[in-house]
Amino acid sequence: MKHGLLCVSAFALALGSTAGAVQAQGLDELHSKVRVGGKVCMADHFHDGSGSGSTRAAAQRAAINAWIDFTAWEYGRRWGSYAAAVGKSMSCSGGAGSYSCSTSARPCRY
Repeated sequence: MKHGLLCVSAFALALGSTAGAVQAQGLDELHSKVRVGGKVCMADHFHDGSGSGSTRAAAQRAAINAWIDFTAWEYGRRWGSYAAAVGKSMSCSGGAGSYSCSTSARPCRY
């Protein structure tokens, strides 16, 4: 049993690039934070995401998903909530079935 636990622990350490491992490394501690309501938010650090789609709504979803994916990867799932983020902006361009959007927001966690 002890040997199995050691193997699982070693495997978990080898997966050092997972979102959970990144959060455990404390990369979110590189940025100052402030309280906004019941959330803890990065004080002045923004993350960006961009995406494209055949409709404006699809391009916006793609941009938001890119923001979520990168933020969760870098700081852990707790930080990857676009709904909790503050200071959001979204800009889109295109038309006729080809849109691209970019978003920016400060990550927050509950």
